[in-house]
Amino acid sequence: MRLIGNKTHGDLAEIAIAEFINQYMYDFKSIHVGKDLYRAKEHEEDIKIINEITKIEFPLSLKAYGDGPLQLSTDKNFQMFPKLQEMGNLIEGEQSISALWHDPVFAEFSSLNVLPLIYNEKKQCCNILVFDHERAQQKITKVVYENKGKGRKHPVYRFYDNNGDYVCEVRYGSGTANALQRGLWTHTKNGLKYFDSITDGWVNYAHNLVLLKLFSHALIATSVGHAAALEEIKKDLELEKQKAVRY
Repeated sequence: MRLIGNKTHGDLAEIAIAEFINQYMYDFKSIHVGKDLYRAKEHEEDIKIINEITKIEFPLSLKAYGDGPLQLSTDKNFQMFPKLQEMGNLIEGEQSISALWHDPVFAEFSSLNVLPLIYNEKKQCCNILVFDHERAQQKITKVVYENKGKGRKHPVYRFYDNNGDYVCEVRYGSGTANALQRGLWTHTKNGLKYFDSITDGWVNYAHNLVLLKLFSHALIATSVGHAAALEEIKKDLELEKQKAVRY
């Protein structure tokens, strides 16, 4: 997807995952929320998943990132960092950590529905991960204020577990700051033990130049051409489903 553009691959991943759920995950339906609707939403979400049996709905935020820093929440109201400042430069002990999790500002941590789509372009491999926020929350024993340095221009609050290992961090940045300068972040290398891989590890891939051609031609084709191409693609999907059933 990045062959099409650095600024569009995340959006393409959103519609692809939404359609994958609709095609292959029976009893579930997915709706691509879209950016305009997202901005009006109270919670961050890219797609909405509906269990068609129980009718339970839940939002899902997709993150297409390189292997490394990963944003879990933009904290668009800029509440996390000021709250941590109120609590001090070192937050530790069962009582203090419990107070942190019970604060409404950090309520979102307990309801993170983030699906990171991680890639390594040099090695041409990818991994679909899930951040285990429940395990992270249980294991965090210390939150430390760390000033700018080591490549950082702004201070951060870093969360560590009982072994002293990195879990996640809250970055400095006002509500008007660039989203990359604020919010709740983790790291797919440093915090790897708090991720589960739904692809069972890294999966190799190759550049699909035919898909790139398909996109470029579709953008200048008519709706008649789109309809004809869609019918052929539907046939291909049915063949893939039949193969999946056999296995």
